[in-house]
Amino acid sequence: MSDDIPSLPAFRTVPRTGVIYVTAEAMRRGYRGGDPEWCNLGQGQPETGDLPNAPPRIGSVSIDVNDLEYAPVAGLWEVREAIASLYNRLYRRGLPSQYSAENVCLSGGGRAALTRAAASLGSVNLGHFLPDYTAYEELLDVFKAFTAIPILLEGERGYAFTHEDLRREVQGRGLSALLFSNPCNPTGKLVQGEELARWVSVARELECTLLIDEFYSHYVWTGRPGQLPVESAARYVEDVNKDPIVLFDGFTKNWRYPGWRMTWTLGPRQVIEAVSSAGSFLDGGGSRPLQRAAIPLLDEQNVVKETLAINHHFREKRDRFHSRLERLGIRTDRPPDGTFYIWGNVSGLPAPLNDGMGFFRAALEQKIITVPGEFFDVNPGKRRARPSRFRNYVRLSFGPSLEVLDKALGRLESLVLRHTAG
Repeated sequence: MSDDIPSLPAFRTVPRTGVIYVTAEAMRRGYRGGDPEWCNLGQGQPETGDLPNAPPRIGSVSIDVNDLEYAPVAGLWEVREAIASLYNRLYRRGLPSQYSAENVCLSGGGRAALTRAAASLGSVNLGHFLPDYTAYEELLDVFKAFTAIPILLEGERGYAFTHEDLRREVQGRGLSALLFSNPCNPTGKLVQGEELARWVSVARELECTLLIDEFYSHYVWTGRPGQLPVESAARYVEDVNKDPIVLFDGFTKNWRYPGWRMTWTLGPRQVIEAVSSAGSFLDGGGSRPLQRAAIPLLDEQNVVKETLAINHHFREKRDRFHSRLERLGIRTDRPPDGTFYIWGNVSGLPAPLNDGMGFFRAALEQKIITVPGEFFDVNPGKRRARPSRFRNYVRLSFGPSLEVLDKALGRLESLVLRHTAG
């Protein structure tokens, strides 16, 4: 998976995350972003253009002369206040403990936020699930203060993991923290409602910090009628400065502005001070002009309109995409509760399509990009033996437009038929 370029003596080989690897392989075959001949089902971003009934897209940003200066490492105070206020309105109406600007730290992208948090951890056992987000792998390996402890989730059980399972893992493995995406990238499994409240309660009781990647929390397909289809552990926190709940989110997915690279960490004041200090030596802070321009996007009515538009548009794509993949023989252990991904089991397809990497390579020849499942077998330091338990899986994104999805599905149908006939 390297570029066959000899390394310099002082440098190690740094692995690519799943999406970066598959994109690089596609580029070797002529792929360029925006090329209409290619179908990028590997992309980790949603459509960024206009959607029916969504607020208009921001197409320009004015820059004040003061915005030519550095932003504070933790972000502009007024933006932090706006984020805290949004969480209070969406999740904490009527609750005595409310988030403030001191509970928010801005950063230049999701990986930057996660890296700041990882750099702030002490010598603890940190749990993480298998499968989960590919970028966690290097993140969990490069910082040596903590020990990463994998927790396998079983597809046969629909990747279920209850608050009682959480209790056993925390007590049995001595976990001081647990890192996970919710909804999960790639499986789409969502911990929500009363069960998520119980997770927060267990974390509070056992003093285990939950580090929750909520970047897909507005892509929820299991919401109740009449309720905004969003979920966040912020809803179940009792004391915002005492409960060990740390959340990560940003404009990347839930606002459909991935290019802005504007994200945030939300948590107890003490944690925010720590991750802000880490940011001072890791990255120095985010873009001042984009932070200021983001304030209107944090208006509650804007967020509600955008979320409802996402839910209507992406739910249609989810249902069509999932149904046609199932007919192709690409099975799912469970339909996704959230995200814009299908975690597909290809073991029932003819060879070589019955292997995630084989499927990826064959699809590339049809100008379709996918992500092999083994990339989500988070394995810091490559300490566990291969082959991966997820080698028969692929992650397929329904982030692109319906036109691109239909084109890709037509090509995949032809590919499967050709190998079946052969």
